[in-house]
Amino acid sequence: MAAISGIDLKRANWQTIIIFTLGFWFSGSLILDLVIMPSLYSSGMMNMPEFVTTGYSLFWLFNRIELLCAAIALTGLLVLSNKGQDSGNKNRTAIILSVLLLIIASIDTYGLTPQMSALGLNLNLFAPPSELPGTMLLMQGGYLGLEVLKLVACGIIISNCYGNNLSSQKS
Repeated sequence: MAAISGIDLKRANWQTIIIFTLGFWFSGSLILDLVIMPSLYSSGMMNMPEFVTTGYSLFWLFNRIELLCAAIALTGLLVLSNKGQDSGNKNRTAIILSVLLLIIASIDTYGLTPQMSALGLNLNLFAPPSELPGTMLLMQGGYLGLEVLKLVACGIIISNCYGNNLSSQKS
């Protein structure tokens, strides 16, 4: 037991964890929105009947990863505020933005993705595939709006944490 207690365990650097988590989330969102979905659209897969199932599976997994990233970011910012490292308006703004990120991820996971999948699902196997309903286009617009808001919030939090990380290394 003395050997274990003699080991000096390094504490987690929460600013670095937040930066890497939000960077991973930010880049994953950009890849999904700017590479994967447009390539599926251009290849014609969106017109195939199995696209709804494929899209739901893809977004089901990604939405759960988003929830995890939002929770890690919020936890890290709360730990930093509890330590008193990041005091002031920047800290409050970052915490509010991270709560907003968690709300956006929850809306995507439990609201938009299941609803859009249900709208796109063709339950009559003998009927020809129909056009997308107008509510689907409205939901896709809402999703894109939330994506832009999410990317802006991620960028602000990353820049705040990165700036604080640089200033703490200089002193």
